[in-house]
Amino acid sequence: MAYLVGILITIIILLLGYIGVIEMQIRSMSEQLERRLKAHTRQNMSMQLVNKNLNQLVICINKCLKTEENLRLKSMQEEKQFKEMIANISHDLRTPLTAIQGYQQLLEKGELSEEQRKRLAVARKHSEELKGLIDHFFEYAYLLNTQPEIKLKRINLTGLVTDCLIASITSFEEVGKPLEFEETAPVYVEADEEMVTRIVQNLIRNSVQHSAGTIKVEVLSNKEGILRFINPVREPEKIDVQRLFERFYSGDEARSRMGGLGLSIVKLLAEQMKGNVTAEIKGDLLEIKVTLPLAQ
Repeated sequence: MAYLVGILITIIILLLGYIGVIEMQIRSMSEQLERRLKAHTRQNMSMQLVNKNLNQLVICINKCLKTEENLRLKSMQEEKQFKEMIANISHDLRTPLTAIQGYQQLLEKGELSEEQRKRLAVARKHSEELKGLIDHFFEYAYLLNTQPEIKLKRINLTGLVTDCLIASITSFEEVGKPLEFEETAPVYVEADEEMVTRIVQNLIRNSVQHSAGTIKVEVLSNKEGILRFINPVREPEKIDVQRLFERFYSGDEARSRMGGLGLSIVKLLAEQMKGNVTAEIKGDLLEIKVTLPLAQ
């Protein structure tokens, strides 16, 4: 009897030891996956396990990791090809457009009937729209394909927005869109002045093109610097604010004509300065909010 008890105790000890080894190896697998995730390495899991099922599990995990890595590399390659395509299209379109606009200017200086001048004005309007689209393509391609040097410094966001709005008064007047802006106490942010200027200019163009009424601009300060553009829009139910900053997204016909890149550029620039941009629709009002780190 004592002999049988001894054998049972020995078996239990061996089983407990085996379970302990299995737990230790599972913990090692978990730690390897954790290190791979934190360090962003591509190293496979490697270990010789005492359990063939665990060995098979490791083999399957490594296959999944390899497949994931291949998909990631493929995605990166496709993204690179897309960026190069945008850059090439932008460059290729600029040359013939410059020639077209040059001939339009020559025609304008000649003797034309009133009807011909009207038609030429329409042609010039559309060529200007095309120029704006190409410029957006070029800017977006540049931002994607290069790592621009970001010169962070203390910037008076309130003053910069005021200057940009004053420079764009003619644009607001041409489309008959009233501007509402109250200059408040200066809000200072830590940002790149040129990049912030481009953000403001793109937001101005966007509001001028798509607003259905008064355009309200605010510069606020909370835990960060805040720039808000608020304006009414037609058919707000057709605008998906979750996709508004996607490249080429067009929530309406006018936005489609401009290629849907202006707000994508705003998002790209803001994020490069560790800021953020969001959109929200309240009733028929579209609010676009850009946040940037406050200057210390």
